[in-house]
Amino acid sequence: MIEAFLALAGLVLTAPADDRPGAPLRTPPRQATSDTEAAPGPSEAAMRVADWVAASGDNGARPYIIIDKLNASLFLFDAKGKALGEVPVLIGVAAGDDATPGVGSKDLAEIGPAEKTTPAGRFLAKYGLAAGKQKVLWVDYATSVALHPIPPGAASKKERRRQRMLSPTSEDNRITFGCINVPSAFYSKSVQPLFRRRGGYVYVLPDTKPLEEVFPRLRVQALNGGGGR
Repeated sequence: MIEAFLALAGLVLTAPADDRPGAPLRTPPRQATSDTEAAPGPSEAAMRVADWVAASGDNGARPYIIIDKLNASLFLFDAKGKALGEVPVLIGVAAGDDATPGVGSKDLAEIGPAEKTTPAGRFLAKYGLAAGKQKVLWVDYATSVALHPIPPGAASKKERRRQRMLSPTSEDNRITFGCINVPSAFYSKSVQPLFRRRGGYVYVLPDTKPLEEVFPRLRVQALNGGGGR
């Protein structure tokens, strides 16, 4: 899996590709669109989670996404663990890894600044209807956290969401109520085709809790000597 991440960073791989999870992968760099800028590459935490998922088959033969909140980055994988791309994301305003109890039933105007978190954890994401009968990829329906493109309208323009996504740092990528905004072209061309039929898993890395607290099975990976890095 480390080889797949190196490929995303634009490095050339000499090992042949195959379809085994965690095998050396000849994958393309992050898809370039008008909505994306050069990404910093995967963090150690993201690589560790990717190694664990590929080695253990935790994704259950479904596509999966890793969200690195600290770096405001998304990594997309197919069901076999092949890395397909990396893009910047927008996440919740507030740092924190737990959703406030009952936040999913509140109107947006009732949600306070400290409640606008993107919760960390392992989620089975599936498509469903949101307000206005729009289909979104629900990461956690109970807390109203979805993954979707930047919503159109005056509010997004006022908040300069597109400019925040295009900026070279992750410091200004905290702007949503908790949902995960992704580039629209990447969403329609890469995420939707993979997740439309059966859904898939979304692994949201923490920004305040220890990684092992959110993903306890990583302790087993560490005891077994890691995931091949």
